[in-house]
Amino acid sequence: MAISKFFSRLTPQFSGNTIMSGLAAMMSFVLTMTLANASLAHEIRPAALQISESTPGTYEAVWKQPAVGDMAIRLAPHLSSGSLDKEPTTQSLEPGKIIKRWSVKGGASLDQQTLTVEGLPESVTDVLVSVTSPSGKTITAVLRPSAPSMVLGLSGPKGLSTPAYLRLGFEHILTGFDHLLFVLGLLLLVGTNWKIVKTVSAFTVAHSITLALAALGLVQVPSALIEALIALSIVFVAYELIPRRDGTSTLTRQKPWLVAFVFGLFHGLAFAGTLSSVGLPAGGTVPALLLFNVGVEIGQLAFIAVAIGVIVGLRRVSRHLPASYGAVSTYAPAYVIGGLASFWLIERTIAAVLVP
Repeated sequence: MAISKFFSRLTPQFSGNTIMSGLAAMMSFVLTMTLANASLAHEIRPAALQISESTPGTYEAVWKQPAVGDMAIRLAPHLSSGSLDKEPTTQSLEPGKIIKRWSVKGGASLDQQTLTVEGLPESVTDVLVSVTSPSGKTITAVLRPSAPSMVLGLSGPKGLSTPAYLRLGFEHILTGFDHLLFVLGLLLLVGTNWKIVKTVSAFTVAHSITLALAALGLVQVPSALIEALIALSIVFVAYELIPRRDGTSTLTRQKPWLVAFVFGLFHGLAFAGTLSSVGLPAGGTVPALLLFNVGVEIGQLAFIAVAIGVIVGLRRVSRHLPASYGAVSTYAPAYVIGGLASFWLIERTIAAVLVP
């Protein structure tokens, strides 16, 4: 219903073969690129390795890797002692991830061992590492395709080695194309005025609430359902971007903060999905959650700042462009955002129904 309303309302607004041809070409290109990279959203989800050492050489290691059904890219953690090269003690498949556990006894101490993730340089994902020593010291770090290894320096000063969760939140929002499209839709709907502050604040409060509740295990909603609802939220915003023929103003335009808050609750649950896939460090749940949320906000504000700069720049040069630019700039954002979101909605709804 949302998709049919979007396109039925959008199409009659255009006049002129030039505009229609241009928009059709743009839409075909965007959808082709999306179809060709349909699995990208899954591939960029981070993996995680958590190791807890009770006594030197005795530890539990948990590897969590994103998966689609039972399919996953080839990644494998290795320690220089070779303790993780053996078959895992247990292995299980959960919705959206593969989990492997190793119980090591009588092995080499973790301190100063080199950790390497095989296959990481050939991927587009990151690996969040959390290691706890017998003394209670926890170090966290992010391994990347460009830097797939690290030395576990557990004998240094106590504390976090890097703000890994802050970086994880920042990178998550900047690689979350669906979240960014929703924010862009809100910005185009509200405009570059004081209302955007109120709207973004409402979105921030809403997703912070559900992020905390879900990350702490107080609320649980199937991830496939949440992803489909996020796509639906983008379709809704794209629909609202189309000007009314009668010039009336909808509730969304009058109170965009309300829509931002309601849909922000769903987006927060999706943010929590990333944290659930990597886990929160023992004894550092609240700081890690706070750092992740701050990282999301920094990334979101950075995107908004860039988007506003682009919008202001386009406004300044629009006077030198052909007259048809006005019609294209009015409807093209709704057409492209709504088309992408409609594709995601169909894809994710099918996944929610067919994938166990």
